Amino acid sequence: MKRIAFFYTQALQAVSLVWNTSRGLFLGLIVATIAAGALPAWAAWVGQHIVDAVVAAIQARSQTGSAPLWPVLRYVLLEAGVLTLLAAMQRALSVQQSLLRVQLGQKVNMLILEKAQQLSLVQFEDSEFYDRLVRIRRDASTRPLSLIMKSLGLVQNLIQLASFAVLLVHFSPWVLLLLVAGALPVFVSEAHFSGNAFRLFSRRAPESRQQNYIESLLSQEGNIKEVKIFGFAPLLLQRYRDTYTRLYAEDRRLTLRRDGWGFVLGLFGTAAFYGAYAWVAIDTVRGLASLGQMTMYLALFRQGQSAISSGLTAISGLYEDGLYLSNLHDYLAHPVAPRTGTLTQGARPGDGLRCENVGFTYPGSTEPALRNIDLHLAPGASLALVGENGSGKTTMIKLLTRLYLPDQGRILLDGTDLNDWDEDALRRRIGVIFQDFIRYQLPVGENLGVGDVQAFNDETRWRAAASQGAAAEFIERLEHGYATQLGRWFAGGQELSGGQWQKIALSRAYMRRDADILVLDEPTAALDAAAEAEVFEHFRKHARGRMTLLISHRFSSVRNADEILVLDHGRILERGNHQALMDLGGRYAHLFDLQARGYR
Repeated sequence: MKRIAFFYTQALQAVSLVWNTSRGLFLGLIVATIAAGALPAWAAWVGQHIVDAVVAAIQARSQTGSAPLWPVLRYVLLEAGVLTLLAAMQRALSVQQSLLRVQLGQKVNMLILEKAQQLSLVQFEDSEFYDRLVRIRRDASTRPLSLIMKSLGLVQNLIQLASFAVLLVHFSPWVLLLLVAGALPVFVSEAHFSGNAFRLFSRRAPESRQQNYIESLLSQEGNIKEVKIFGFAPLLLQRYRDTYTRLYAEDRRLTLRRDGWGFVLGLFGTAAFYGAYAWVAIDTVRGLASLGQMTMYLALFRQGQSAISSGLTAISGLYEDGLYLSNLHDYLAHPVAPRTGTLTQGARPGDGLRCENVGFTYPGSTEPALRNIDLHLAPGASLALVGENGSGKTTMIKLLTRLYLPDQGRILLDGTDLNDWDEDALRRRIGVIFQDFIRYQLPVGENLGVGDVQAFNDETRWRAAASQGAAAEFIERLEHGYATQLGRWFAGGQELSGGQWQKIALSRAYMRRDADILVLDEPTAALDAAAEAEVFEHFRKHARGRMTLLISHRFSSVRNADEILVLDHGRILERGNHQALMDLGGRYAHLFDLQARGYR
């Protein structure tokens, strides 16, 4: 009963999904399915009359010397028409299925991607959740349509069986039970192994994702140079082979068991068919059935057994597809943090950015990444975060930009909690460059335009942002200027140096000319000293009157900040301006002296 309820629930969800994708194609599939299910019985009935008409004509010829041809020809023409109509319905099924596959794949992928935009960054960083997302995306274009087609195929088989039953009942109702009983063992086997197959593929999603990652390391231009230099390829290839060998062994074991049992249990169906075959043959010899009826019954036995086997196999396949759809709907129903914020202005405009006893712990971790953080960044002021790797600097930025929500304390902008701000209004006030910024395989102008999608195609804004980010000079030297395709993924693409990419990313942050909060995470890590000096000269001009937050391991970059926070294991260890921290002689002074020695 649980499986029946499961089938019913998933079938309703699949029907709703397909109905919302294309009502016309769905209705067309239903019509073609009904017709394709009813026509084979009609063809078998006509076939019986052809044989009987031929036998009657032969008898008439032996008795009278002439044979009437029209009774034979009219049934031949009728069968030709029925089979032509059946072929048309099968072609209609194929065409509509192909069209619906494309539309449904797009629909499901859009649902998955739209849902992904509602999820938090923490959920994307959860490996278990990410594995589920990979599994769902992998089968998004095939599983929903597969469930629908198997459901319609089941309906078609039931219509066939119902129409066959009308004809077979004249021979014996027990024949139907015999054919069904012969097909049941195969159904039980298929249902069992379909569940095993789904659980197997679900369990090994992390290994499949690891294989995909190895493929990217061995085939993408951004990775291949380091892999070649380090001679890492043989080790990666061996790991890829080992993973494949292990997965193949599981597939092989499942396949052999599934098909082995399928063959053995299929013998029951074969025995049932030939039992019915012998039954009707004997009745024909005894004169209880005509030759035409025997021909029809044999055709109905064969097609009926095939319809029963196909229907039962479809049911087992429905279970596997239903498991996928249940995962899809669980994902789409995954709870997201409600967008409760509606404010576009703070309670105290001009108050700036505040953290009050802020703490954050990553899911699954017992050690807080940040704890007891208090700070105030006023308009026009600059704040720098320094500390060793893992001290919590980037986590702090993700909290301030509301990519993460604090576990304790609160973060205020203009006197209002970040959670109470409208998300779009909040993001428009922030210009940010992350250390791991994206190198978009897009033209130069669009690489800049993503910084403010409202000005995505505004060339005037591109040029202004590129000038502020010190990128204009090298962009204008490119063959096609702002129309130059960047990266090597697409034809005509041009690769940039690391420093040039960093200037592109910095310019991208300047696209948000209305942003009054500038967040820079290692903005000059790939730049030489001259370029760094140029960038910060532009930065100081652009940052006037704005709140600026800077992370950098280069102390020459942070020494001019109004306030410097030294983080250590998620806590504020020291705070003050450069001179005050040097006079303190603590961690900051020690790190500054270590770096300064390299320039002496």
